[in-house]
Amino acid sequence: MVKLSQITNQPNRICAIDASTNSLAFAIFDKDELEACGKIRFEGINAYKKLADAAIKTQAFFNVYGNFDAVVIEHTVFMNSPKTQADLALVQGALLGAMSVIGVKQIKSINPIAWQTFIGNGRLTTPEKQVIRSDNPGKSDSWYKTKEREFRKQRTIKFVNTIYDKNINDNDVSDAIGIGHYSINNWSKLG
Repeated sequence: MVKLSQITNQPNRICAIDASTNSLAFAIFDKDELEACGKIRFEGINAYKKLADAAIKTQAFFNVYGNFDAVVIEHTVFMNSPKTQADLALVQGALLGAMSVIGVKQIKSINPIAWQTFIGNGRLTTPEKQVIRSDNPGKSDSWYKTKEREFRKQRTIKFVNTIYDKNINDNDVSDAIGIGHYSINNWSKLG
């Protein structure tokens, strides 16, 4: 069977990124093979110092690992905290700027629910939510939401460790690998 991605000029070497306000998790794929993965933490006494650190470390990372045909970054989504959303947008801007400075030619993005659903980790079903609630009665809605997020993070980690024969325990790194897994199998669908 021929993958659609094989006939749509899919790049050979990509870097998938899951960025947060505090770190950049990455997964490097050479064709279908996971070559490397890890996490870079940003430091600084305020958001702007972290942005500067993010830009410097991203540029250094791309200088070391460089020669990517493309980068795929998880698209920002609506959050309940406007400050966190603004900070994440600033971090992504710093990352994208650093990538452009060092010459990354192709940058694409992916909506989180698209790659999560692709790997079998879409939104929890009503029965799954009911199990969490029945196993943990009397908790707040906020507690249940947190438990649901933790459940889905563990499901992504399990998927990544099974498919790529790894022992990843960091949910940000597993997300980056999930983003990369989606990308190498659905290149033509990326934004």
